[in-house]
Amino acid sequence: MITHARTRAARFLGYDIITQHGTRITRGRRTVNGGIGLRVPPDVVKAKTAPYLRRGKPAHRSAWIKEGDHTIVATYGAIYRGIVQYYLLAGNVFRLNRLRWVMETSMLRTLAAKHNSTVSKMAKKHKAKIGTSEGIRTCFEARVERQGRQPLVARFGGIPLKRKRLAVITDRQPPGVTYPHRELIRRFLHGRCELCASTDDIHVHHVARLSDLTGPGPHPEWTRFMAKRRRKTIVVCRRCYETIHSTKPHMLTQ
Repeated sequence: MITHARTRAARFLGYDIITQHGTRITRGRRTVNGGIGLRVPPDVVKAKTAPYLRRGKPAHRSAWIKEGDHTIVATYGAIYRGIVQYYLLAGNVFRLNRLRWVMETSMLRTLAAKHNSTVSKMAKKHKAKIGTSEGIRTCFEARVERQGRQPLVARFGGIPLKRKRLAVITDRQPPGVTYPHRELIRRFLHGRCELCASTDDIHVHHVARLSDLTGPGPHPEWTRFMAKRRRKTIVVCRRCYETIHSTKPHMLTQ
């Protein structure tokens, strides 16, 4: 799509991209004139605030009332923090102040509904101040004290709505994933027959379908064992392995 950026905004990755036009002259130059700017779209602010409004006013979230205070504050905080941090490159990121107020009021009303209290009491209980790069900011916290360990702290707000020209992404090195052995491998490495508990010359016997184990007629012990565990494999010793092959050859796959 081709858009005239002086008269309309081009939407890309949730941002409005425009060509800035200004009349301020700094050191003999219009420093903003002709520059490309990023903006928070008004419809994005409206869409993000909609889930927390009822009849145009902030309302509590009924689905979250049964959760603990820490979970409620952490949920609101994570949603708000994710939206703000995504739009910190925008020149008008201060427009998200509307979202902050709506979500903050909705959170306090959810806590008030949970404790059958008032918004002002919940605000007084959870209000806190934290230091940021732009100075002291007011936020709301919920703490879970733990004996002998640091308390769990959930926080909402406290993020300065000021544009960051450079986005620095610090990716933590993901920890190595240790994949456990599959159950069959673990049973085989155990080195013990699952029928007689012998440790002599261990083998694995398997069948193609579980339905083969529950057909008509009498069933030996090993078929009943596999059917009960609903497993198509069984770890057996050499003697049990030969017994299985000599009694039911039509059920074997190896």
